[in-house]
Amino acid sequence: MPWTPDRYPPAMQRLAPEIRSKAIEIANAMLQEGRDEGQAIRMAIAAAKKWAWSPGDRIPTARGAIQGPSVRSARLGNTRAGGR
Repeated sequence: MPWTPDRYPPAMQRLAPEIRSKAIEIANAMLQEGRDEGQAIRMAIAAAKKWAWSPGDRIPTARGAIQGPSVRSARLGNTRAGGR
């Protein structure tokens, strides 16, 4: 059964919502390709985190789109400007 934003593996529980959504999308695609569930989860989480750190992406916000280092911090759920 495919995962959804309301039903996902426990390994994705602590991911920021945007990263979790991407991980779910990736993991579901891997399952359709016949990958093992555990392998799909691990690979999807890694790929979603890499996606979150990719340059040039934007996250829509109430005030418009943000990008650059703030995108990395926002996607990873960090509140400090340094992203740590």
